[in-house]
Amino acid sequence: MSISAALKSYLDQQRISYTAHKHAVAYTAQELAAAQHVPGRKLAKCVVIKTNAGLCLAVLPATHLVDFAKLKQLLKAARVKLASEADIKQAFPDAEVGAMPPFGNLYRVPTVVDAALAEAEEIVCNGGSHTDTISLRYADYARLVNPKVGVFGLHVAKKAGAAQPATTSKKTAKKKPAAKRAPAKRTPAARKPARKPAKSAQKKRR
Repeated sequence: MSISAALKSYLDQQRISYTAHKHAVAYTAQELAAAQHVPGRKLAKCVVIKTNAGLCLAVLPATHLVDFAKLKQLLKAARVKLASEADIKQAFPDAEVGAMPPFGNLYRVPTVVDAALAEAEEIVCNGGSHTDTISLRYADYARLVNPKVGVFGLHVAKKAGAAQPATTSKKTAKKKPAAKRAPAKRTPAARKPARKPAKSAQKKRR
């Protein structure tokens, strides 16, 4: 396959400078980043979300996961969940499932972008298949799509690191009380021999 015909036509009509790339089949965002040799923070990952108001295209860096609580608040939706494969096929008919380009405006699907991706000068994204991507300036992408930008991504590394301190603190909390109790039991026994000579000395003085 090649990049989506609708996407190519749209970018050409808008006179947007972009580069099309071919790569080995990649199904996950991290695999795609490795295949294209680009940092995950610059790779735009698309997640189709179903809300009470309809579908929404959430776009965020490959290094992030969707925080559904934050996304729900940002969209002001009553409920949010992952869209089904059938929903995706219907909304993005010319793209392979999981390889949708982040141009929701081409499919009449509202688009929301995580602020972390907006920091990149250039982004790489799926072009409609698992073997095709395009790279373009984020500024050009934002101008065409006019997405809603907010914070709804959770960095994978930060999520993994957050659990470690909690585990360590629990173990430390269990060990500290045991260390404090041991000296408390020995202290009375150590003082008893010292008290007896003191009493006998007082009797002799009287």
